[in-house]
Amino acid sequence: MNSAPILYSFRRCPYAMRARMALLISKTPVRLREVVLRDKPEEMIAASPKATVPVLVQDDGVVIDESLAIMHWALERNDPKGWLENKAAGDDLIAEADGDFKSNLDRYKYPTRYDDVDPIVHRSAGLAFLRKLEERLSANGQLLGNKARLADYAIFPFVRQFANNDRNWFDAQSLPAVQNWLMTHLDSDLFSTAMKKYPQWKTGDPEPLFAGS
Repeated sequence: MNSAPILYSFRRCPYAMRARMALLISKTPVRLREVVLRDKPEEMIAASPKATVPVLVQDDGVVIDESLAIMHWALERNDPKGWLENKAAGDDLIAEADGDFKSNLDRYKYPTRYDDVDPIVHRSAGLAFLRKLEERLSANGQLLGNKARLADYAIFPFVRQFANNDRNWFDAQSLPAVQNWLMTHLDSDLFSTAMKKYPQWKTGDPEPLFAGS
């Protein structure tokens, strides 16, 4: 399917994870180019000079290089599970996750990349956001009710990253609803398929067809 869009992705990147899940659930086929971040292909940089994953290149040359935009693009084409239902209610929550929570996550996980950073301070700030999620999840099991929607899939890859930085500490926190929500998504067939391993793509290599019907 040479007319399928190209997706530059990196398996362990939370932004790429959520884009891949939206492509899968919408049954949108793409030609996958798995990237190694220390050895990014020239083709990806030419398509998106900021050189971050994911990058979707449509067959007409139009580039989408923001993960949420890729999710919306795919789901607006086909949304069989209703991820976009009640979308406006989740927009602020996603913005907070992508903003303050991600900033605190980076400084907790990679403190040496920043000047004068105490990772425990940023862990505490991240925990405050998780407590906000706990309140929502305790009521219904998912962030916007009893059904997982866009906000759940957009946010849980980053909660996964936060949890994995010190799993013993995370598991010891009084966050039963968050912990159950996270494990439910991590154990899902959708996430398992999204996390399938592919070899690094180099110019001229085959492009596995990802997603599709």
